[in-house]
Amino acid sequence: MMNIFISGFALLSVLCIILFVYTRTSLPSVGDASFKQFQRIYLVVYMLAMAGDWLQGPHVYALYDSYGMSSHDIEVLFVAGFGSSMIFGTIVGSFADKYGRRANCILYGILYGGACITKHFNNFYILMVGRLLGGIATSILYSAFESWMVYEHNKRGFSQDSLGSVFSHAVLGNSLVAIVAGLVAQFFADRFGFVAPFDVSLTVLTIMTVIIVFTWSENYGDRNSDLSVSFSNASKSIRTDHKILCLGLIQSLFEGSMYIFVLEWTPALTPETHDTATSTARHLLSSNETTIPHGHIFAGFMVSIMIGSSLFKILSSYTNVESFMRFVLLIAALSLSTPIIFKGNQLFVFCGFLVFETCVGIFWPSLGQMRGKYVPEATRATIMNFFRIPLNFIVVVILLQALPMKMIFECCVMFLFLAMICQQWLYSMTKVRETKDVFLA
Repeated sequence: MMNIFISGFALLSVLCIILFVYTRTSLPSVGDASFKQFQRIYLVVYMLAMAGDWLQGPHVYALYDSYGMSSHDIEVLFVAGFGSSMIFGTIVGSFADKYGRRANCILYGILYGGACITKHFNNFYILMVGRLLGGIATSILYSAFESWMVYEHNKRGFSQDSLGSVFSHAVLGNSLVAIVAGLVAQFFADRFGFVAPFDVSLTVLTIMTVIIVFTWSENYGDRNSDLSVSFSNASKSIRTDHKILCLGLIQSLFEGSMYIFVLEWTPALTPETHDTATSTARHLLSSNETTIPHGHIFAGFMVSIMIGSSLFKILSSYTNVESFMRFVLLIAALSLSTPIIFKGNQLFVFCGFLVFETCVGIFWPSLGQMRGKYVPEATRATIMNFFRIPLNFIVVVILLQALPMKMIFECCVMFLFLAMICQQWLYSMTKVRETKDVFLA
């Protein structure tokens, strides 16, 4: 059965190259030199930020296990990261809007670098501090960087279509970075131990921080209001503008399903996985198996995301993002039903997971472009992090319930169907607005 995963990776790589060449040669591109320079400045920093994150991922569990941590202790540490992001995320977002997005991105490098340093200590409480720092840093990664870029993009007068191009390139580059980071992390772990990838990550984060200091200008949301006013304004925007509410719900439901999937794909593809164990325990048990080539499967997922980023460009050239995302979310829901319907069938489940990752590749630039349209600039980072509360709550609750794998995927499918309904609601609101504009014209 290993040939399925290796052959799948090879076929996906060929398809990815074909789509990339097609989008580069057949679709219109932005020729503005100033835009290309801006895009390059942002993407270099963003790729380094993501590399700092990806370098740590593959060996977190292995490091904790090598320290003699029990499965329960590892679960507590893992949940602490999500809990930290859930509790402190909105505060960090408000700080970004008031005190500067650039400053917050620098803070990301400092906090995540500090989390890397804690990995040198075989002490549960120090490692807990590292998880808490990492959770806060993750909130910054998924709000402040995008907020800085969207503000600068709009300030410099670039078109809305070019914003989608930046997001698409970010997704494509992020997938490549993930594959390379996995290889680099494995190289250093094999030679210097499980803590070595975290030292490499610290180096990358330091380089990223220095580049931000010397190449990025500062921008803000509403810097004149205090944090309570920023919270109030963000909350009011969500309550009064249903488009923002829809986007937030879509983000929470889709990303919640995606984070759960990250923990469940290994046991779902591993034969005779202990289904009664908790999610983290299943991951640990199946990670020690040699029956599936984890590296090839992960690389296949990343290539699928790259395919999705190319499909985003193609779909955007034919219709608007609010329309095609309805079908993307429907397909995502159906794809994660494969481990429920075809449990134990590696071929069908693997194909379903590849389709889901392709949907992820379409989702990221689509959501970014829609947020660029509808989320107000003054409280952008605060609003984005508001919806990380239900996102992290979903993940923490699912992980703590010790649910069977089948039930976990059923929850993911339900979340994705709800996200599709929210997308349909958003699409309906945009069609009503377009009709009114035509009538008034």
